[in-house]
Amino acid sequence: MIRAVPCEACPYRCDVPSGVWDTEEYDKLRRYEGETWEQPPAAFSCHATPAKLCHGWAVVSGVDSLALRIAGCAHEIPEPKVPLFGSHTEAADHGQRLVDRPPEGAVTMIGRLTRKHERLQRQEGRSGP
Repeated sequence: MIRAVPCEACPYRCDVPSGVWDTEEYDKLRRYEGETWEQPPAAFSCHATPAKLCHGWAVVSGVDSLALRIAGCAHEIPEPKVPLFGSHTEAADHGQRLVDRPPEGAVTMIGRLTRKHERLQRQEGRSGP
C-alpha cells in the first residue's frame, strides 16, 4: 500500500531541507532512475511508516516502475499532495548537497525523526537518519 501523502521528511518533497538523510539513503533513490528492466525489483518503503510504500517515490516512479508492478501497486499511485522533485536523481542531488553540513532546518527535522522513531537513530557515523 502506498502512503496517501508524503511524510514530513520525504526525500522527494521539494520543501524538505537538504541533508536530512545519510548519503546512502539518497543513493538508493538513484537506482530507480534507469529503464524499467534496470530498476531494483524491491519497492521503496516510507522512512516514517515502513509498512507503507513511499508516496514521493511512487509518484516519481510512475506506472513504469518495476517495483510497483511487482508489488501490484502501479494502479494505486496517488496524486501528489505537495510539490515533489521531478526525478529520483533530482531528489538525491538536492538531499546530498548539504549532507555533510545540514542546515538548521535539517538538524531540527533529524531531531524530531530520531525522537519519534528510535529505529532511525544511528550507532555509527553521523547521528540521525
